[in-house]
Amino acid sequence: MTLAPQITHGQGHLAEVEEPGIGELWERLGRVEQRVREAVAARRAVDPDPDDPYRGQYLTPEAAARILDTRDAFTPVPAYGAGAGPGTPAAGRLGRLGERFGLAPLDVELLLVALAPDIDTRFERLYGYLNDDLTRRRPTIGLALELCGLPAAGSGRFRFSPSAPLVEGGLLEIADPERPLLSRTLRVPDRVTAHLLGDDETDGRLRGLVREAAHPREPDERPEIPRIAAALGTGSGLVHLLDRGGDPRGLAVEALHTVGRRPLVVDIAALAAATEPAPLVRALATEARLGHAGVILGPLEALAPERPEGARILGALCEALVSTPLIAYGKKNWDPLWTAESPVPVTVPPPGPGGAARLWRRALAEAGRSVGLSAAHATADDALIEAAAAYRLDSGQLRRAATVASRLAALGPRPVTAEDLRTAVRAQNGAGLARLARRIEPAVGWDDLVLPPATRTQLSELALRARHRETVLGQWRMRPGGGRGRGVIALFAGESGTGKTMSAEVIAAGLGMELYVVDLSTVVDKYIGETEKNLERIFVEASDVNGILLFDEADAIFGKRSQVKDAHDKHANVESAYLLQRMESFDGIAVLTTNLRANLDEAFTRRLDVIAEFPMPDAEQRLALWDRCLGPAIPRDPALDLDFCANRFELAGGSIRACAVTAAYLAAESGGPLAMDQLVTAVLQEYRKLGRLVLESEFGPWLAKERARGGR
Repeated sequence: MTLAPQITHGQGHLAEVEEPGIGELWERLGRVEQRVREAVAARRAVDPDPDDPYRGQYLTPEAAARILDTRDAFTPVPAYGAGAGPGTPAAGRLGRLGERFGLAPLDVELLLVALAPDIDTRFERLYGYLNDDLTRRRPTIGLALELCGLPAAGSGRFRFSPSAPLVEGGLLEIADPERPLLSRTLRVPDRVTAHLLGDDETDGRLRGLVREAAHPREPDERPEIPRIAAALGTGSGLVHLLDRGGDPRGLAVEALHTVGRRPLVVDIAALAAATEPAPLVRALATEARLGHAGVILGPLEALAPERPEGARILGALCEALVSTPLIAYGKKNWDPLWTAESPVPVTVPPPGPGGAARLWRRALAEAGRSVGLSAAHATADDALIEAAAAYRLDSGQLRRAATVASRLAALGPRPVTAEDLRTAVRAQNGAGLARLARRIEPAVGWDDLVLPPATRTQLSELALRARHRETVLGQWRMRPGGGRGRGVIALFAGESGTGKTMSAEVIAAGLGMELYVVDLSTVVDKYIGETEKNLERIFVEASDVNGILLFDEADAIFGKRSQVKDAHDKHANVESAYLLQRMESFDGIAVLTTNLRANLDEAFTRRLDVIAEFPMPDAEQRLALWDRCLGPAIPRDPALDLDFCANRFELAGGSIRACAVTAAYLAAESGGPLAMDQLVTAVLQEYRKLGRLVLESEFGPWLAKERARGGR
């Protein structure tokens, strides 16, 4: 065999390869060819009959003896102990494997017999010879028992039952189930072999499903950690963390490190989506015992254990990990019907302002290092921590937000800013609420509002409550008992167009959140009970989103209860009663707007944190509204008299904006600057739209000019 760097052109014409890089490939293949030649020559030198035509199809006793006479060194795994025989004390990786899986000395010997072909290929031929079938190059159960000096009919055969440590622990796989027991072949999984040879990499079958959590550089000192660590040492080691706004995953990682275990974090959504979860569960159990690890599972809501499929997966996990610490977490209480064994429950409260600041600093520092930011740029100052105070994130969302914010800063490179943090937090909002409400990304600020001082004060109070609710309602427990949530609920009352929706948008912008406007057409349903179900879905999604929920025209669903005269009245009262209870347990931020405050049930008023009144603007405010609605870009006629419009036309801000837009279209059509007659024309159209009388006392001389041009 000779390799030559040549290719064919045309019919039989050979030419040298000239493409760049091809020559190097042929040179490297030539080196491989040389090594093959040397190997063939070495084999022929020791082969007594190199020209045997049946070579490889049988093995003579003489050939087997020659294999055994080979003097190659063979140390497949760390020593099993002095003498390495049955009953020898355990040592090294093999000894630790025996301790973790509860193996008897005989089990270890059987495992070594099955492991040998994966370490030295000579055992393949020898096992084929002993099996009297060279195609079966792994040991059978009968051969393994024979090599360990045990009779085939003795009790040793029960070391291969499904409940035996070798098989139940995933250390041995038994093939050929259709054959008699003694003829079934044994195989050690590649992950077990790799572990014994010193490889601690996680099983490839678990890639994308399991990852090892690194030990935090700054240990957490929260009091829940010692309690979780102590619970892991009781009974089966099953612990359930009830998430009440804290960091259950981070606490689980710390607790496992405290007891000397490697934390393996399971992607529960990927496990639930797996077509065949059972093999993955078995592989996970074996991996945890090999690496002396503990398993972190959550949030359980993603597995939906209340459904049969989720309950089966959770039950299989608890059964497979019965001798391994398993920490599950979620926002719902553990149902005893999910699994045969109940866990030790531990409630995880919110970390408080100090704890949240520590989590943000740690997450930003770690994310900054991962994206290459300098230590100075990755450090979170007090202003940045204060900007994050209003956000409610679980540990996973917080870490992801810190990573996104750090990547945005790395584009500079520059320090992480509050705007980076707001953008990153908004990126963590799920799409569930966006399917139930209209999502608005705020584009206005406090300077865009034209409101009386009293109304602005009430809006500032709403923003203040949203920023510090974790301190007041959580740490200081100013809303205890009764299942009350930590939400903030406000009512904006005033006539149409007075700035209620815009004010909600300004509040959202100030808090760095998004605004979700509930579309009543997707909520109200004529069928009994469906409206409550729709509202419940909205409230549940809104609790997990850093956004403000806006119920526009809230009196349509938050109306007064009435005396029951028929079934419709009864259903309406049930709907109102549900809303009263749900608003108290709400954990998010909600704004109700109404044009008719008197139509709201009085019981809702007690549950409101802020009530902001939006009156009609006075002349001074109308002048400011006219100027801001027209903006600086549109060209204005020098004779444009905005004072006249502000003093004569009593319009709300929404109507003024509509007039400004209409006048701008008229000016664009004329090709000149915005003139007074175009502005008056726009106001006349708005009056007709609102059904208001057109009085000469309001329009003055401009009414006659409009009629002269053909207006009515």
